[in-house]
Amino acid sequence: MTDTATTLLIPGPAGPLEACLEAAAAPAQPVLAIVCHPLPTEGGSMHNKVVTMLSRALRESGVATLRFNFRGVGASAGQFDDGRGELDDLRAVARWARAHQPGRALWLAGFSFGAWISLRGCTELQADALISIAPPVGRRWGFDDLALPAVPWLVVQGEADEIVDAHAVRAWLESLPQPPQQVWMPDTGHFFHRKLLDLRGAVQHEIQSWLPPPTAA
Repeated sequence: MTDTATTLLIPGPAGPLEACLEAAAAPAQPVLAIVCHPLPTEGGSMHNKVVTMLSRALRESGVATLRFNFRGVGASAGQFDDGRGELDDLRAVARWARAHQPGRALWLAGFSFGAWISLRGCTELQADALISIAPPVGRRWGFDDLALPAVPWLVVQGEADEIVDAHAVRAWLESLPQPPQQVWMPDTGHFFHRKLLDLRGAVQHEIQSWLPPPTAA
């Protein structure tokens, strides 16, 4: 795969947002996925290894990706806003994506805190698909009043997650009227140490049915 990455500053509600737009491998699909990173106050950024592996899995499947830093991270202006301003940041990035990448389906994806932000924005932003890696159910983020997506949705969760309670994630998913596609990875912690390639393979396998079939040569 040829890596074609463009560093951007996207106008945001608290000032510019640092972003990285990466082209998909051929054959490219008419899809752009925005990928949201984990908690800024715990060192989360768009360069997190889970975020970059998720982005790689998508690009290798033909999906272009747009990673960005929430306010106050890296070169992004502003300061952490406990999820409120970060959702506004996602809204701004989605507006930019639709204006500058017209004609593409818009997917949202996120890891941990980023999974919560992308899930909160999915219905409002009319995303066409959602990927949630280790959604932080049972922590301080609210999951009970979310507008659940009515689009293809994948959740990947490590069973040995030391930060997110995997049992709480399972109970929440089982309570939903239409549970998403799920991948449960045994012996896997929150940051997928030594499991990143397994994460890549799981994502690529699960999203195949979301993509148009390859055109015959």
